[in-house]
Amino acid sequence: MKALKSAFSKLILGLRGWEIDYNTQEHGKKFIVIAAPHTSNWDFFIGLLVVFSCQLKLSFFGKHSIFVPPLGYIVRKLGGIPIERSRAHGVVTAIASQISQSEDLILALAPEGTRKAAFPWKQGFVHIAKQAQIPIQLIGLDYKHKQIVFGPVIREVTNTHEQMQTIYAFYDTVCAKYPENCITRS
Repeated sequence: MKALKSAFSKLILGLRGWEIDYNTQEHGKKFIVIAAPHTSNWDFFIGLLVVFSCQLKLSFFGKHSIFVPPLGYIVRKLGGIPIERSRAHGVVTAIASQISQSEDLILALAPEGTRKAAFPWKQGFVHIAKQAQIPIQLIGLDYKHKQIVFGPVIREVTNTHEQMQTIYAFYDTVCAKYPENCITRS
C-alpha cells in the first residue's frame, strides 16, 4: 500500500510539474522539518504528496478547530497534533518531552505560523529542537521552479538569533506561491 501511495503521489507531483530535490542528509530517527514559505492552503496538499512520495511518517501541528469530527479523525491519522494558538501553554516543553520519550518522531512545522505576511517567524520549533536535542531540516516549497528543495540541516541549536538568520537566508532564496506573504527580513 505504501509503495502504491508513493508512486501515485510522485505521479501527481510530476503531472503538476513539481520535482523533489532528494539531497537529504542523515539526521537520525528524530528531527524537526520546517517547511516554508507557507502562504497558501495548497502548501499543505503539496506537502502531503511529498510526505507520501518519500514514505515519511510525521507529525504536525494544526489549529485545534480542524480536529472536530469527521475531519479531525483524518487529520489525526495523517499525524496531526491539535494546538490551541490563542495563548502560550507549555507546548514547547510538552512536545520536547514527547520527542525525548519517542523512539522516532519527525515533526513538521510551518515556521511563519500563518499564511499571511508575518515577521519575525515563530521560534517555538527552535526551542523544541534545543530542548529535545534534535536537528532541524529546512525544506522549501519553491513555486517559481516547482521544486521541493532540501536546505541546510541545523544539527544543534546553540544561538537562536544566529540560527534564525540562517533560516531566513535559506528561505529568502525560495519563491512562495504568494511571495508578498513571505517576509524573511524586517
